[in-house]
Amino acid sequence: MGSVSRATAAKKLTQSASTSNVRNTNPSESMSKAIAQYTVDARLHAVFEQSGESGKSFDYSQSIKTTTHSIPEHQISTYLSKIQRGGHIQPFGCVIAIDESTFRVIAYSENARDMLGITPHTVPSLEKPEILTIGTDVRTLFKSSSAVLLEKAFGAREISLLNPVWVYSKNSGKPFYAILHRIDVGMVIDLEPARTEDPALSIAGAVQSQKLAVRAISHLQSLPGGDIKLLCDTVVEIVRELTGYDRVMVYKFHEDEHGEVVAESKRPDLEPYIGLHYPATDIPQASRFLFKQNRVRMIVDCHATPVRVIQDEQLKRPLCLVGSTLRAPHGCHSQYMANMGSIASLAMAVIINGSDDEVVGGRNSMRLWGLVVCHHTSSRSIPFPLRYACEFLMQAFGLQLNMELQLASQMLEKHVLRTQTLLCDMILRDSPTGIVTQSPSIMDLVKCDGAALYYQGKYYPLGVTPTEAQIKDIVDWLLTFHGDSTGLSTDSLADAGYPGAASLGDAVCGMAVAYISKRDFLFWFRSHTAKEIKWGGAKHHPEDKDDGQRMHPRSSFKAFLEVVKSRSLPWENAEMDAIHSLQLILRDSFKDAEITNSKAVIHAQYRDLELQGMDELSSVAREMVRLIETATAPIFAVGIDGRINGWNGKVAELTGLSVEEAMGKSLVHDLVYKESEETVDKLLSHALRGEEDKNIEIKLRTFGSEKENKAVYVIVNACSSKDYTNNIVGVCFVGQDVTGQKLVMDKFINIQGDYRSIVHSPNPLIPPIFASDEYTCCTEWNTAMEKLTGWSREDIIGKMLVGEVFGSCCQLKGTDAMTKFMIVLHSAIGGRETDQMPFAFLDQNGKYVQALLTVNKRANLDGHIVGAFGFMQIASPELQQALKLQRQQEKTRFASMKELAYLCQEIKNPWSGIRFTNSLLEATELTEDQKLFLETCAACEKQMQKILGDIHSESIEDGSFELERAEFLLESVINAVVSQVMILLRERDVQLIRDIPEEIKSLVVYGDQARIQQVLANFLLNMVHCAPSPGGWVEIHVRARPEQISDGVPVVHAEFRMICPGDGLPPDLVQDMFHSSRWVTDEGLGLSMSRKILKLMNSEVQYIRESERCYFLVILELPMPQTAWKAVD
Repeated sequence: MGSVSRATAAKKLTQSASTSNVRNTNPSESMSKAIAQYTVDARLHAVFEQSGESGKSFDYSQSIKTTTHSIPEHQISTYLSKIQRGGHIQPFGCVIAIDESTFRVIAYSENARDMLGITPHTVPSLEKPEILTIGTDVRTLFKSSSAVLLEKAFGAREISLLNPVWVYSKNSGKPFYAILHRIDVGMVIDLEPARTEDPALSIAGAVQSQKLAVRAISHLQSLPGGDIKLLCDTVVEIVRELTGYDRVMVYKFHEDEHGEVVAESKRPDLEPYIGLHYPATDIPQASRFLFKQNRVRMIVDCHATPVRVIQDEQLKRPLCLVGSTLRAPHGCHSQYMANMGSIASLAMAVIINGSDDEVVGGRNSMRLWGLVVCHHTSSRSIPFPLRYACEFLMQAFGLQLNMELQLASQMLEKHVLRTQTLLCDMILRDSPTGIVTQSPSIMDLVKCDGAALYYQGKYYPLGVTPTEAQIKDIVDWLLTFHGDSTGLSTDSLADAGYPGAASLGDAVCGMAVAYISKRDFLFWFRSHTAKEIKWGGAKHHPEDKDDGQRMHPRSSFKAFLEVVKSRSLPWENAEMDAIHSLQLILRDSFKDAEITNSKAVIHAQYRDLELQGMDELSSVAREMVRLIETATAPIFAVGIDGRINGWNGKVAELTGLSVEEAMGKSLVHDLVYKESEETVDKLLSHALRGEEDKNIEIKLRTFGSEKENKAVYVIVNACSSKDYTNNIVGVCFVGQDVTGQKLVMDKFINIQGDYRSIVHSPNPLIPPIFASDEYTCCTEWNTAMEKLTGWSREDIIGKMLVGEVFGSCCQLKGTDAMTKFMIVLHSAIGGRETDQMPFAFLDQNGKYVQALLTVNKRANLDGHIVGAFGFMQIASPELQQALKLQRQQEKTRFASMKELAYLCQEIKNPWSGIRFTNSLLEATELTEDQKLFLETCAACEKQMQKILGDIHSESIEDGSFELERAEFLLESVINAVVSQVMILLRERDVQLIRDIPEEIKSLVVYGDQARIQQVLANFLLNMVHCAPSPGGWVEIHVRARPEQISDGVPVVHAEFRMICPGDGLPPDLVQDMFHSSRWVTDEGLGLSMSRKILKLMNSEVQYIRESERCYFLVILELPMPQTAWKAVD
């Protein structure tokens, strides 16, 4: 039941349950929820603004409780404008905005003149002083070299990748970090003062900042997988060490938008915030939106007076400061920081991939998972290069976190599927009540405090649940107000409109219900949220007193508890999907239980559709096999034992080893060079554990006189091959031949001195090559690299590879790609080389280029590392096609095996019904003929049981198959075999001729009766299929003679001939039967398996074609009991 129901559920999951106050299930709902939260945030803002400049009269807790009231639209607009276009900056830097086409100033902050040292002189000077006002050419404010750098930056496509630009004031000579970004009316230049001794003012210092990030990222990547808490705990320690803040926290956003501190590193004397939860309003939606645009936000001093921005009167709106590093904090936030004793802060966005429901424009959106927040008890500023390094660290943290969340999601899905399967099995074995009376129960499916089944008017509760009277009242309410829906979920029954919610108290606040039928329901219940919340630290007991009006973590926490009073933890998307899936699974079972009071009975029409689907899948799978065998990329596969079981034509051509010769050889010991043995062994070990390595180079041996002593270098992807139960059964390797490029590359790396003639050779075997010095500046850009990117050597040499070359010139796809490239480049300069990393960028014409990047250290003659070499390898169309085909084949094979598993599972249900019916018949008075029919039926049942157990056919393949030995009459076998072809005979109007002497029927022999029936029925059915129709015939001819072999054991030598006139079996069927390595038809697979079963019985089958007829000849030698031997004598 479990397998099919999951497949059915997958098809039906688009039917959304009717919900009340429920989680988001699609992007439009997410947007509506965000807009609603904007309204709440805007009301808080308005209340704060009305409370006066100090905000002291602002009652935070009371405002939280009343924010559901509607507010005028102009208040929302005012709130958003205040956040994004507030017209003020922090005083630790200054801002200048310019018109991009003329370089003329259109806005500047009031402190800009003082910071740049261009305040009008009180003493007259002979030199004409520079002035800063609206219309000033910004280039005149800086030294000429700085003006050139700014002009160059203004012309860049991706200006953010060049930040910071180091500039010097023309008047004072003071250094500044210029951080540039574009807005709707021009360009904004944030100027942050830099100390002259700051090492980041040199290229070496900037690279050092990157190295700090790389070192921290390497630490994160070295952590063991499967532990999100450890990952978060580590990142707060790393960030605190990097930045020196007093407190660093990981702040996670839950699905209902409220926040929680999940990790913390702090000064010992500070009170802990770990475990605290906060209302969604603590970090408004507008601020969250800004964090997706500007991922690092520093507030140097919350007490500092903001500086006004003066702008051109012709500008229609205040200057947009969304992307500014200096944007002043909102007064509400400053007050909050001051109340908690935090003067300075640094907040960094943690961005992960959005869910499948959040796909926008054909690609996954990015989601703000949370923040890494730093607090300091005094004013604190860290330079932009260090903040930039922290941003890289956050990108790496987001990547790592995303993988961990996906792993956790997969583990949860496996748990849900396993629980659903067990619950369905309980229903099949027992009554529907088994899902609440046995273990596991429906409480194990999702986190809850109680669960219940309401079935045929009876109530089966588990854990914390309403009383029977209350549940009947809830059912009546559901049928009255939600009768047309398929279910309901809410974290507050009171908010959902249930009139009896108050009588349930805090014990039952949240409820999820699935309608199984019009009168049968499944319930899950949750108690109020406060029960789940843990206070952060022993001293922070919820009963402690503090000023609830002030904005402070404690009052914020209390406000959260007030908001969620009489409310449970929300039902997460994954939990509702699990409930909905189980609901779809159980519906048919409950319906069938009502109709027949028996186990779930599958409809024949549906089964026929599934079988038709299997035929289509098999056809696709066969086509996939053919395409892979003829692919121009080398593809080979091994079993769990590491021996070859797949070897396509291309790899046979490269190595000189034919398919037949390769089969069964050890990949590690027979086919690769010694230096590749350890690599391949690791590849196999990883893939058999489910860890698929990609772009790994291996060195294959060659065979035959023409290829003797020549090696073949192949870059391979190792893919785990899985059966329908998701168990790994082998490894498939999809490769690309790089022998020519490898030889040239090795020669290049080994050459000392003058290598330019090789690097810049137009020979197509020379790969695209670039090089860097120890500061990551480009020092080499060969002809192949020019051709690949469209950028000339003159355009690139001297530029920073990270940001300028790959980022501005060659645009990378996403900031994550930049982070990864920075890591591998610095790793190579540090001595750790990277092989075959997937790398993609846009060339000068905007064409998307996919390559494999190898980065090696570059050393001088003394062996000192002086930079890095980068080699690009372009994946051939053949390799890309082969990888695509391999993925499609795996997907098709899995789907096919899943359907097969479903059939094997579902066929047990009607089979159980047949067995039960036969047992009832056996208890009645029967004629001799009827008893014989029942006996034949029982023999067929046993045969079916054996076949169902053969879903893992490896035991037949490898000879570990176990045969039974029991006494039986040959007549029983013959009757069972004949019964299996009778319907087909009638359908095809074919006559069956039986040439079976009576004395043979009475012979008693030993053996596996069911297997003998299976084999003989298979051969006879194929003959019936091949017989001329209508009016044709098929003959079953049996002869047997007793013999006594040398060791004195009596045996029966039996010969079975299944004969039909005409051409007989099609050639591909015969091919399938006698060639075990592959099969084209389903019938051929059956014949092949039957032949192998006979071999395990020390028997054989021959297929003989004569002029006017053909037949199978099956020879069996079956032991006889001594008593039967004496009777024959």
